[in-house]
Amino acid sequence: MSASYRTFFGMTKEAFDTDLSMKDILETQDIVSIKQSLDFTLQLGAVGLITGEVGSGKSTALRYVLSRLHPSEYKTIWITACSGSILEFYRLMISELQMGETGCKAVMIRNIRKAIRETVLEKKMKVVLVVDEASLIRLEVFAELHTITQFEQDSKPWLPIILAGRSNLIDKLMYQTSRPLASRIVSRSHMEQLSRQEMEQYLLHHLSITGIKTNLFEDTAITAVHQGSGGLLRKANHLARGALVAAARDKSMIVNADHVRLASTEIF
Repeated sequence: MSASYRTFFGMTKEAFDTDLSMKDILETQDIVSIKQSLDFTLQLGAVGLITGEVGSGKSTALRYVLSRLHPSEYKTIWITACSGSILEFYRLMISELQMGETGCKAVMIRNIRKAIRETVLEKKMKVVLVVDEASLIRLEVFAELHTITQFEQDSKPWLPIILAGRSNLIDKLMYQTSRPLASRIVSRSHMEQLSRQEMEQYLLHHLSITGIKTNLFEDTAITAVHQGSGGLLRKANHLARGALVAAARDKSMIVNADHVRLASTEIF
């Protein structure tokens, strides 16, 4: 089915694919804002917050912004959070740091700090901890997480943290037990849903990635994708790709609103 619609439209690759190279990611205003916030957070060695609804493009925006950091200057520790304990969180960090055995909590904390200290002082690199899906984290983890950022009696900002998650992440950080971590937040960004105009630009951009130089979507189809997705990128990708498949079945070189509506019956 995939090859069929690509052949029909003369596409060189899968349309609206999530596995994009950094050069193919559309730099939206939200991404520019996130880059500015992240640069400020890293400069201070503090905590930054990125929120957005499911499918709004948080992870893609983070990947894009972090790819702009020079690999010889920055070491990124990327963790996809879970609802486990603080021990599980430390194990994830140790795994990303490729440190082998974990041990008890005290040992894990000591080894993590040692690895970060060596990276900063000996390798002369800056470290940034990125926690994706941070809204899944338990409150008791938030209560303790700030301690891992404390070096030299909390005088050295060697471990800035970027927390990315759904909007309820803010609610969790409002709890009294989360205050020690929340007090370190210096920037907050929110991924907004795309406007109708931005959605048109987004669809055209992704068509160009597949080698298509013309707009295959009627105005009504663009509106249907925008309304059906609520301006959220993941759902827009599914709708747009499904609409292309439906148009190819109809032997139509133009995607209309009916094709989008047909695609909407097959996704959630």
